Amino acid sequence: MRRLFSTLLSGVGALLLVSLFLHLVPGDPIDVMLGEQATQVDREALRRAVGLDEPIPVQLWHFTRDLFTGELRTSLPPFQKKVMPAIGAALPFTLVLALAALGVAVVLALPLGVLAASRQGTWVDAAAMSAAVAGVALPRFWLGPVLLLVFSLRLDWLPVSGAGSWRHLVLPAFTLGTALAAFLARMTRASLLEALREDYVTVARAQGLSARRVLWRHALRNALLPLLTVLGLELGALLGGAIVTEKVFAWPGMGTLLLSAIERRDYNTVRATVLVFTGCFLLVNALTDMAYTLADPRLRRRA
Repeated sequence: MRRLFSTLLSGVGALLLVSLFLHLVPGDPIDVMLGEQATQVDREALRRAVGLDEPIPVQLWHFTRDLFTGELRTSLPPFQKKVMPAIGAALPFTLVLALAALGVAVVLALPLGVLAASRQGTWVDAAAMSAAVAGVALPRFWLGPVLLLVFSLRLDWLPVSGAGSWRHLVLPAFTLGTALAAFLARMTRASLLEALREDYVTVARAQGLSARRVLWRHALRNALLPLLTVLGLELGALLGGAIVTEKVFAWPGMGTLLLSAIERRDYNTVRATVLVFTGCFLLVNALTDMAYTLADPRLRRRA
């Protein structure tokens, strides 16, 4: 309950910041929408149309009310469309991409981290950790086009862009999950090495259990507990960090919607999209905390 209450407070704070950011940006948003050459009459008409002539608390109330009732519309008249249907159509694509990237990261990271820990100090350990460092260092805005060039244009194995089938998901998921896989591999290695030094591992070895069974049945199960928190936080980060990847692969998710709204100077859509990103991150963080508490009995006793 304490975690849920703190999440609720964080959500309210995020709502205030996201709703008020328009007034924190230097300059007049009307000039950004219309340009500096617009007449004063046009400026005042647009200011009234988007509600910027009202006091800030009134603007905040109207934005919050329209957002939660589904009546929030795009900023630029006269053809104002509702924002929430566009977000509702884009959000599932971002969730699918984030979950696929997380799956790619886990599939790549766990074997690499376990292999490095079980061969500590050998060339296998050095090679695995070198690959992990290289994965973290590769920027997504470079890796994505390179994968497109090789697997789409040269080999013609996968589609270039879009979201028509699972084949469209392969390259963006791999691009987004590579850096996370490298980070998780290093964490898995460190956590597993720490678990292998615990007393219960020594007792298991003294009982005559094989090294493989000690590694997989005893040490790894406990070493994976700290990774739960990291996976939850990274899933929330992937939801907001997929913007560049979605743009490179023309993936119709929240990142593409956000960039399009920024280009059109559609502030209502920008604010609503950022707020949805924030809400998803807070929700995933809260669920991760609860899952970690359920997985570790020591935390339940401490609470």
